[in-house]
Amino acid sequence: MADAITNPVEAFGLHVAHVGINAASPEEAREVAELFQALMGLEAHETPVSWFADSLVEVMSGCGRGANGHIGFGVNDLPAAERWFAGRGFEINEDSRALNPDGSTKLVYFKREVAGFAIHLCQD
Repeated sequence: MADAITNPVEAFGLHVAHVGINAASPEEAREVAELFQALMGLEAHETPVSWFADSLVEVMSGCGRGANGHIGFGVNDLPAAERWFAGRGFEINEDSRALNPDGSTKLVYFKREVAGFAIHLCQD
C-alpha cells in the first residue's frame, strides 16, 4: 500500500501542526510567544521545555532542534507515515523519538534538516 501512496496529505492527513522558533533564553522565548499573542491573539503559555503561542508557534529556549528551528507535521497514522517517508529515503532520528505513556510514539524527527529546519512528525 505504501508504494501506491503519492500524496501524504490525503493518505495521512498531513498538516502543519506548529512552527518551532529557537530562542537564546527563557526570557526571549516568553517575549516571542507574547509577540505572537499581541500580533495574532494567540494565547501565550509556558510548558516545561518551551513557550507556545496557542498551539501554532512553539518557542524553544536554548534546546531547539534545527539551525533555524523546526516544523512539526501532524499525521493521523504515525507508524504508517514513518514507513512511507522511510521508503522515500527520509531516515528517522531514533534518538529523537518521544513516547506517550502507553508506549506509542508521540513525535519523531527526521535525521535530515530542510533549509535549516528540523522536521518532525507527530500523532494527531
